[in-house]
Formats: sequence, structure tokens, C-alpha cells
Amino acid sequence: MEGAKKLFAHFATKISELAGAPVTFVLAVISVLVWAGLGPVFDYSETWQLVINTGTTIVTFLMVFVLQNAQTRDTRAIQAKLDEIILTSHAENRFIGIENLDEDDLKHLDRLVAKAAKGRRDVQENGGDVALGDEDKSGKSSKRQQAAVAANKKPGVAVKRSVSSKAAGRKPASAKSRKQKVKTAP
Repeated sequence: MEGAKKLFAHFATKISELAGAPVTFVLAVISVLVWAGLGPVFDYSETWQLVINTGTTIVTFLMVFVLQNAQTRDTRAIQAKLDEIILTSHAENRFIGIENLDEDDLKHLDRLVAKAAKGRRDVQENGGDVALGDEDKSGKSSKRQQAAVAANKKPGVAVKRSVSSKAAGRKPASAKSRKQKVKTAP
């Protein structure tokens, strides 16, 4: 069974590369033009129409599975590379595995990261910490976090920037070496 998986993976990769090649597109256009040109010869019959309809349906149906296989493997490879970058950098390791969150949690995390990026300049200018996340001003968890914990889901992620190096009396660090602190709700 393992040999069949490897064979299909190799086949899917080659077909994906071939399907994405410009020559394949040109051949498809030529095929459609030839088919259209043969319309008057076959008097635009139902059989003539059936040839293109059946051919394109079968190719589309099979390509969905081949391309999905290739896409899934590519996504896993990219995710492994990103995880390695996170592990070997100053980034917070809790971002590893966020691809397994549900759609609402990913959208929530996306908003938090966008908010953190927008607030980054303010944090650097003011020299203080800014908590960006699901905590209200009193520091209590939001109802969303409590519901996520109760539902045994991963809670939303709060991003907190560290004190700027200027305010801490150190030399300014490069953007790559600035640490991000990420915490999950209690």
C-alpha cells in the first residue's frame, strides 16, 4: 500500500506540473478550436456536443483528485518549513499548529495579528506594552475565550509586544530580533 501511495504522489506531482505548463493550455485551446471547427462537418449534432462535454467532464473530475493531492502535500511541506522557521527564530512557538484551528478562530487570530501590526508603531513610539487580544481592560477573559475553553477548543490567541528597546535603555534591535510574546487565554 505504501508503494501505491508513493506512486500516486509521484504521478500527481508530474500531472500537476504538466497541467500548469503553458504548452498544456495551448493544446487545450487548439483542441477546442478543432472541435468547434468540426461543428459544421457534423452539422452541430448532439454527438458532436457530447464529445466535448464528456471529455471535459471526465478530465475535470479526475484532475480534482490529482491536483488536491499535490496541493495537500505542498501545503504540508510549506507548513513544516514555517514551523521550522518559528522554532529556530525568536517567534513564539505557540503559533505552531494554528492551521488546525477552525475558521472562526483563524479569522479571530488574523484580526489580532493585524491589530498587533497596526499597534506596533504606537508601542515603539510610546515605549510600553500593549496587550492585543481577548482580554478586556480589567484583564478578564472574554466570553469567547471562556466558551472556547468550555467547548474544549483552543482559545483565541492574544499578542503582546515587549517593551521597545529604546525605552528599556538598550540598542534598538532589528525587526527580526524583536520578540513577540504570545499567550493563550487561561
